Amino acid sequence: MLNKRQTAPDFCLPDQNGKSVCLHDFHGKWIVLYFYPKDNTSGCTREAIDFSERIPQFAELNAVIIGISPDSVQSHVNFINKNALQIILLADPEHKVLQEYGVWQAKKLYGRQYFGVGRTTFLIDPQGRIAEIWEKVKVDGHAAAVQCTLETFK
Repeated sequence: MLNKRQTAPDFCLPDQNGKSVCLHDFHGKWIVLYFYPKDNTSGCTREAIDFSERIPQFAELNAVIIGISPDSVQSHVNFINKNALQIILLADPEHKVLQEYGVWQAKKLYGRQYFGVGRTTFLIDPQGRIAEIWEKVKVDGHAAAVQCTLETFK
């Protein structure tokens, strides 16, 4: 797992339009980089909608919101259209960025071990350093908490 004040690893992944989006494209802005397990599941849907609804407030704080999951570009297209999402979603089906950020983790469900995304959010400052990390995120109230934390940096 990465640490606060560390430079966030740069990456490039396809967005919901198949266009390559790189972390360095947002230099000079705050970045809310959140990792989530799967499109169209209840918790992931609520989290994406909560962040989408707060886009104007985050924009006022010079921040962009980027979600990453192991889902495909087409899955992201369907997820965005179904829920009228306004955030950037990036596809990482090969788990490269998920592993680099330490969020591709061993999990257990009903005694069965498997690998999946540990719901985690990184707040990255305009110089590309990690300002805050939320691990094992609980969806309810999370977008508001990230916004409140970002406001303390202003």
